[in-house]
Amino acid sequence: MAWDFVVPVCVDDLVKSGAVNQYVVQDILSAKQLPAQINSFKSAMRSQGPLSILEHFDTGYSVLRHCRSVDVSVKEDMLELLVQVITGLSNSLPTLLLSGSLSATDRKQQLNAVKMSVFLLCKLTEILESDSYRETIITAPVKGRKKDKVSGKGLLQWDSERETVLQCLTQLLQLDIRSLWSMALVEEEFVSCITCCCYKLLENPTISHMKNKATRDAIIHVLGIMLKKYNHMLGACVKVIQLLQHFDQLASVCAQAVAAWSSENGVKAIVGEITREIGQKSSEELAKEGSGVKAFSSFLSELGNLIPEMMIPNISVLLTHLEGESPSLRVAVCEVLGEILVRVLSGDKLDDSARASRDRFLDTLQEHMHDTHSHVRARVLQVYTRIVNSKALPLSRYTEVMELSVGRLGDKSVNVCKSAIQLLAAFIAHNPVDLKKPLEKEMAKLKEMRDAQAEQVPVITAAELWEAMKPEVDTTVKALLEPDGEAEDSEKNEGDDEEHQSDRDTAVQIAQLLRESKYRKAVGLCMRAHSLFPESPFFSELADLRAESLINTLAALFKGPEQETPESVASDAPATPQKETEGKESELKKQEMLVQYLKDTESFSLQVERAIALINNMLYWKTTTIVQEAMQFCVTAFEFSVADSVCGVRKMLPLVWSTDATIKDAVIQAYRRLYLNPHGENTSLSELMVDSSLGTIQCLEEIVQEFFSSESALQASVMQVLWERFSGKRETKDLHRRSAVLLLGMAARAEKEVVLSNLDTLCSVALGEKVAEDYLLARDTVITIANITDYVRQSKGIPFRLPMDHHLFSCLSQAIADGVVQSDPYWQTFMEQAVRLMYFLAESPDQLCSRLLQRSARLLLEQITESGEPNQTQLEETSEEQLVNCVSLAQVFSLCGSVAFWQVSHLERSVSTELRRRRGEKEEKEEKENAPTNKKGANDSCVEEELGLVGASAEDTEAEFIRKICETELLAEGNLLSAFLPLLVKVCSSPGKYSHPRLTTSACLALSQYMMISPAVCKDHIRLLFTVLEKSQLPVVRANAIVALGDLTVRFPNILEPWTPNICARLSDENASVRLTTIMVLTQLVLKDVMKIKGQVSEVAVLLLDPEPHIANLALNFFNELAAKDNAIYNLLPDIISRLSDPERGMNEEDFNTIMKQLFSYITKERQTESLVEKLCQRFRTAKTERQWADLAVSLSLLSMCERGFKKLQECWDCYSDKLAEPGVYQPLLSIGAKLKRRAKLEFKALVEEYEKRLTAVHTKGLENVENEEQEQRTGDAQSQSLQTPKPPKSVRRATRGRAKPKLDESDLVTPRKSRKSRPKPVITFSNAVIAESETPKVTTPIARTRRTRLRH
Repeated sequence: MAWDFVVPVCVDDLVKSGAVNQYVVQDILSAKQLPAQINSFKSAMRSQGPLSILEHFDTGYSVLRHCRSVDVSVKEDMLELLVQVITGLSNSLPTLLLSGSLSATDRKQQLNAVKMSVFLLCKLTEILESDSYRETIITAPVKGRKKDKVSGKGLLQWDSERETVLQCLTQLLQLDIRSLWSMALVEEEFVSCITCCCYKLLENPTISHMKNKATRDAIIHVLGIMLKKYNHMLGACVKVIQLLQHFDQLASVCAQAVAAWSSENGVKAIVGEITREIGQKSSEELAKEGSGVKAFSSFLSELGNLIPEMMIPNISVLLTHLEGESPSLRVAVCEVLGEILVRVLSGDKLDDSARASRDRFLDTLQEHMHDTHSHVRARVLQVYTRIVNSKALPLSRYTEVMELSVGRLGDKSVNVCKSAIQLLAAFIAHNPVDLKKPLEKEMAKLKEMRDAQAEQVPVITAAELWEAMKPEVDTTVKALLEPDGEAEDSEKNEGDDEEHQSDRDTAVQIAQLLRESKYRKAVGLCMRAHSLFPESPFFSELADLRAESLINTLAALFKGPEQETPESVASDAPATPQKETEGKESELKKQEMLVQYLKDTESFSLQVERAIALINNMLYWKTTTIVQEAMQFCVTAFEFSVADSVCGVRKMLPLVWSTDATIKDAVIQAYRRLYLNPHGENTSLSELMVDSSLGTIQCLEEIVQEFFSSESALQASVMQVLWERFSGKRETKDLHRRSAVLLLGMAARAEKEVVLSNLDTLCSVALGEKVAEDYLLARDTVITIANITDYVRQSKGIPFRLPMDHHLFSCLSQAIADGVVQSDPYWQTFMEQAVRLMYFLAESPDQLCSRLLQRSARLLLEQITESGEPNQTQLEETSEEQLVNCVSLAQVFSLCGSVAFWQVSHLERSVSTELRRRRGEKEEKEEKENAPTNKKGANDSCVEEELGLVGASAEDTEAEFIRKICETELLAEGNLLSAFLPLLVKVCSSPGKYSHPRLTTSACLALSQYMMISPAVCKDHIRLLFTVLEKSQLPVVRANAIVALGDLTVRFPNILEPWTPNICARLSDENASVRLTTIMVLTQLVLKDVMKIKGQVSEVAVLLLDPEPHIANLALNFFNELAAKDNAIYNLLPDIISRLSDPERGMNEEDFNTIMKQLFSYITKERQTESLVEKLCQRFRTAKTERQWADLAVSLSLLSMCERGFKKLQECWDCYSDKLAEPGVYQPLLSIGAKLKRRAKLEFKALVEEYEKRLTAVHTKGLENVENEEQEQRTGDAQSQSLQTPKPPKSVRRATRGRAKPKLDESDLVTPRKSRKSRPKPVITFSNAVIAESETPKVTTPIARTRRTRLRH
């Protein structure tokens, strides 16, 4: 074969003549000739094998040239042939390459076949891929239209064929075909032909979908082979960058490819090349990229997730982007750092360089928690959450990162706050410290140990002492070893004692002599010891008595066993204090480490407390996602027993009433997770109910109702636990027993049988013989039973009631009657709930309560009779018996009042509802009976029904019937209730005689309940009740009277309307509880439009400064709600100002300013501001004192002044100009100008400055002087204008209206006299400083109003 096939850059290049011996396509077939030639190609393929491509290449090339015009079947056949050719080459080449006997001609032949077949296959694959994508776009289904069954004009299933093409290419490229080229240098065009085909396939928009995973992996594998064997790394880097720039959806695919190439194919350098290329891009280049920046970011994040360990060597290149302007790249780099920290630089076995890198990366992440872009801050917090959850954060950084996270809770971005909450929840879930260890106790212990160490004498080791004494010992040894020494004398003196000692005792004695600095005796004793104990290990070195051996022996004896190597010697040597000292030092170090740990724990717990306080407030944010995250945090904190976490759990409760369904469901799920698990440790809702308010209990009722209405599986187990706690089978506290029975009542709201089927159990446990032992449990049991009544469940139909002789009512009657003559403080609350239950559940509650009253009165009389008249021996017991009788009488009064109240409620609710129900049934029955017969009167009845006369008249008749019963029968002579009314009136009207506090309280409360029966009773005793309200010395009586008067106001508003000032007078009561009750009652009455107060609002305003914070908050809430009503505060403000600035009240200026500042904050409309400016200015005329002037000026300055209001202020100059000499008037008015100039335009600013100058002039010079100066200036201006005005020429005629003006004469130059004589201002005096409403000017500027009206019309 004399020619070579050169892979062309462009398909058309094969037609052109090239170099010598280069293959050129000779004949391009037409489209009609192609089917026949393809058939001949198939025949040649069967006969000649894959080398047939050498003869039929032109056929394949012709298919490429006519790709747009030929039929799809032609392309299919050619693709199939090319796959067969390459498969055949893949099968035949291994044998030929391994044999090594290929001639140059055969090698060239095989190489040309490989090049030709690969070229044709790759180009045809690109064409088919383009056609497939084009057909996908053309046949894409429109919204609402189904896909066609046949798409792509019968094109082959390209997705499966694509994989076949890639598999045959992989099979070929895996062979060592490089040996076919000379010197194994594969030409670049061949590599580019294959890789371009692969990149073309990657550009498919659906390549990242899950269904194309096999294709995607095959493409990545082919490219990996090209990188590893065919030197394609540089081209791959460039192509990956280009793909990311133009196809942002390929970010994850490119990341998977690079990860596979580096890990599977071993081409690790490509990671550094690509990251370096991205890292070297400047901010200007990235700004031009557009969507490419987003792709780069996603690519880096995905790559860091796949191969974090390979990103570490190249991370320094990417860190430069943290200072760039692209937030998405900053996010990507931070996510890469997070993956490295979690998966590579974590654990305790890191070397020093790895720990330094870890700390550096953590510092970088901490810096970007304060990034300028909110998205970066949020993602960094999420990265930290992953680090904490993976336990990759060092303990030393917990407190610091925790503090930064708490600071991010105040971020303006919702996503940042959400991420910060998640991070804090992760901190609590993976908390490494024990928050329960007492820090103070351990710090005190450490202080004691340090003090003890300071008191000890510094311990000097034996070795140090020996070094200090060694010179003297050397001198002594040398002196004694000399022949004329004194050793013999010492031997004689001490020889007798040494014979009776052991070798150990002698060694100890030598060491003691050395410590006492008796060196001569110690050396002498040591010299004699060897002769006495020749076999002793202590003196074994003295066999050769020399100075060196003697000193070594003395050193060993003095230092102790540390210098001895044999264990036996060490065990027998004398002890030293060194070990004891080292033990104390180690204990001290351990204690210091414990205290440091507890300090870190304390700082961490303080941050947790801060976080809990902030996140609890987030529970009521308007953003749903923040609320949900805050709930999850509270649940997590509670599950890990964090201090104060129960506050957040309680604060979640009101959210069960949220209108947002997601928030409500989140609350229910949170409480189900925390409490609805009977086998858990912290699953007791009873704990949550302890010391709960009424609002908390109502929220719990709703949640428990949701629990038991949705999940029946958990219902049985939880019910069993609650019944066991209530009945005492489980040992629990009394509070938990009461909580259990209340929870059972809440469940009864959802399912009535929970309580109804266990009614006997409730009666026997709580209402039986032991009821007097715990009236609180009995009260809560009664409340639980009341939840099955129609009144609570609000059910329709025939009312559910129990017969009078039911065991429940006998238990209740017995308990109430027996408690009347006792003095239990909780009996009254039980009695009130029991009477309520009787009227809710009994068939004839009036008869039951009548018998109960008779029985109670009889017991009281028996008690009084049994006490008898006191004789001389009983005088000391009389006072105590009277007290008992007073308490019993008070309890009878309470029972009477409750019966009277609930009797009225029973008539107006239950009886009235039953009458309506029966009437409705009767009307329905009559309609069914009369419908077919009575057709003539249908028209008249229809008219009456349309007018609403039928139902209205019937309801009026029923209401009149109930009212008549209340007025005539309830307090008739034969009724038992009437017998107690005179006694109540007598006790209330004689507080001096009946001074017992409980008796007075009960009598007043019962009287007010009697007054609810009818208007006649209310009128007869209303004066007495107000007398009690004003004259009673007991705060509880006054507070109860206020509540009762509020109820009476709702029931009989016309009777109570004249007494409104008396009720409002209690706002200034000396007792805080009375003021609190009054503001609460008035808030309800005023906001519901039951009561109208005008002048008394000033008393509510005074409560804004009440020393009790709760009362001040209620007053503020009153005005906040009142501001929601149209013009309510605006209409009341002038009267409030007049009353608060009254000299007789004596309010100081600071308090007045504070109140007015709050009230004027509700005035936001310009028209209201303008009108108030006019009204307040007019008040200057009627104000008498300087203090009133100052208060009015301050009020004007507190208004949010607008341009119209300022003009009105200028118009009313005469009202206040004569008061400007006072600093209290001048300074506030001057401050108005300063506020207006801040946001004013130039023209308006000039007006304000002129007004300020005028104010200052009047304040400094006086009004009269300024007016005289202005008058003189106006006169001078008029004279100069008259002198400078030229006479008009005679020829010019002026058009005039009316008479012509006279000519100027000399008299015109004289200052004109005033046309009107200035009248002296009348001096207005008032006997009372409080301005009545009739005296307040209503219409002050009729001309201006008329003018505005004309302009509007």
